[in-house]
Amino acid sequence: MKYAFRNGILLDGTKDMTPVSGKAVLVDGERITDIVPDTEIPAGYGVIDLAGGYLMPGLINLHVHLATSGKPPKADKKPPNYKLMFQVLSKSRLVLRVITKRLEGYAENELMSGVTTIRTVAGILDLDAKVRDAINAGKIRGPRIIAANTGVSVPGGHFAGSIATEAESPEMAREHVRQIAATKPDLIKLMITGGIMDASEEGEPGVLRMPPEIIKAACEEAHSLGYKVAAHVESSEGVKAALENGVDTIEHGARLTEETIRLFKEHQAAHICTISPAIPYALFELSESHALPVAKANSHIVLDGIIECAKTCLEEGIPVGLGNDVGCPFIVHYNFWRELCYFQKYVGVSAKDTLYTATLGNAKIAGIDQETGSIESGKCADLIVVNGNPLEDLSRLRHVSMVMAKGNLITSPKVKPMEGIDDLLDKYM
Repeated sequence: MKYAFRNGILLDGTKDMTPVSGKAVLVDGERITDIVPDTEIPAGYGVIDLAGGYLMPGLINLHVHLATSGKPPKADKKPPNYKLMFQVLSKSRLVLRVITKRLEGYAENELMSGVTTIRTVAGILDLDAKVRDAINAGKIRGPRIIAANTGVSVPGGHFAGSIATEAESPEMAREHVRQIAATKPDLIKLMITGGIMDASEEGEPGVLRMPPEIIKAACEEAHSLGYKVAAHVESSEGVKAALENGVDTIEHGARLTEETIRLFKEHQAAHICTISPAIPYALFELSESHALPVAKANSHIVLDGIIECAKTCLEEGIPVGLGNDVGCPFIVHYNFWRELCYFQKYVGVSAKDTLYTATLGNAKIAGIDQETGSIESGKCADLIVVNGNPLEDLSRLRHVSMVMAKGNLITSPKVKPMEGIDDLLDKYM
């Protein structure tokens, strides 16, 4: 199909974007072919009248766990044993087919919310890549997926034995990376430190679990195979170990030192800011989050560390991207817009720079900026339309009136919300 989007206000996603009216964006198949005065639309294009809506690039979410829904824990219930669940469920082909269908639904929900690219960072076996391939083949609707498939952890490490393998030595880490590479991922994910829910004592979130020699071996093997490496890190010690041994992106982050700032720059690494998952446990009442007091205290530590890491990186010219760690409790597959609002509120970034970060900035970190992330001739037609200027209020991204992914147009997209989540999150915006 050929489309001409006219009578709208263009925000092109570039760093210096300003609202532009009087232009038409031409799309032929998957590609943006031109941007012309809206009085000069060539013959043969189906005209889409935006009625003053804002046309911008689709959002890019760099930290998603497609295998989980974000369903919050229930009161007086023990956390599930993910390792045991995985061992049981992964043995059944029928169950894996059912899980795959669920993942396809989550991916479609991301798309309906205006996210046209997701980067999945640890999931069940190779299911993320299978969903990616089904989307690419046009069998189902969903965003572009940059998939890590299963991650690499260590015994006792973050999500070890469920969405990450358990490497006991450098040699085993190399073998695990090769095995994951055989499932055709787009990057490799390491679980270097613990997380909020792994900590047994107050004040110890982000304990270094993966020894430096294992980090190094995994990174060397991944790089030799042409893959970048992302790493779960929630402590200053973990940031140092990750960067010294070859990690390309620090997911979550922690307070930086002069040494870790130098390492970021030396290795041309990037920080992926993920404020969303710390908000519920840090700010909610315990009766709302159903978390233990130790988790609430540690969430404050992690939240402060992520914010300070992002601020320092921006001050030092280190690339910062955005992801919302979808799948953590209360973080669902249609609320990436909240991460943008948190980034502006807590890190102090302007709405314009936040919007750039969530589009072209994220595309650059992911290495897909020649393909998507901005509205430019020749790029993929990944577009969204919102009613109202997001540069004035980023929460206008909550409702998108139109989505186009690789030239496929969806009018009046609708997400499938999770009951009770949004009212609670809105209290703490």
